[in-house]
Amino acid sequence: MSIWAGLSRCAPVLAGLVLLGCTNPYTPVGHEGYVFERPRLFGKGGFRGVVVGPGNYGVSPFRNEVINLDLRPQTYSEAFRILAKDDLNVSFQVHAVLAIESGGVEEVVLERGGSEWYPRFVKEPFRTFVRREVQRLDSRDIKSRRGEVAEAVREELTAYLRETPFRVVSLVVGNIDYPSIVAQAVEQKLAAMQLLEEKETQREIAKRDAEIRVEEAKGIAEAQKIINATLTPNYLQHEAIQAQLKMAESPNHSTVYIPVGSNGLPLVYGAN
Repeated sequence: MSIWAGLSRCAPVLAGLVLLGCTNPYTPVGHEGYVFERPRLFGKGGFRGVVVGPGNYGVSPFRNEVINLDLRPQTYSEAFRILAKDDLNVSFQVHAVLAIESGGVEEVVLERGGSEWYPRFVKEPFRTFVRREVQRLDSRDIKSRRGEVAEAVREELTAYLRETPFRVVSLVVGNIDYPSIVAQAVEQKLAAMQLLEEKETQREIAKRDAEIRVEEAKGIAEAQKIINATLTPNYLQHEAIQAQLKMAESPNHSTVYIPVGSNGLPLVYGAN
């Protein structure tokens, strides 16, 4: 058997071994992959190229590997317990939505910490901006002005990341939690305000009732005044005569009228 014949028989085996040693790095959807070579016995190593997912870099006999970075916006939350301007501790969370710009994967891997870019490059400056803005305010103002705090931190973080592959999508300050003693004081204040409102309502009701009684008294006094003005002797005499006539016309009566009263008004006696 010739040497060439032996080699031809070994060719499939050798080809299989070569293929087994090849790599084909894959990058999933929404990611960009930084492809680099780890040299074996030959090759220079280092950066090989970028893969935009979903896709493969391609089969290669080199020892290629990939670092995939997610370009989709991700939420990074930080918890804080900060001493406000009035020396009261407040607790809250801040949520920042950040993303990597397309085409920046090489810089992120080589200069910004790769997949650890947030804790290595962004986290501490982000926390510093939050602390600085919150410590400018009294604790009672933080809750009402948290939108202003979020906007100020967003602007500072955006300026810090301006010359990098990162961008700030949005930033939100979460609920503000005060110490329990403050919460109790707030509850007591609200209860006191509700009690005052109730008392004010009762006072208004009493005031209206008094006004109604005054108006009623005025009406009664006015009516009495009118009645007294109309009760002249002649009027009373007329009314008495009319009453006598009505009683005299009644078929069943036993009343005697003696006209000896004042102004001729009778004294009335009921008969037994």
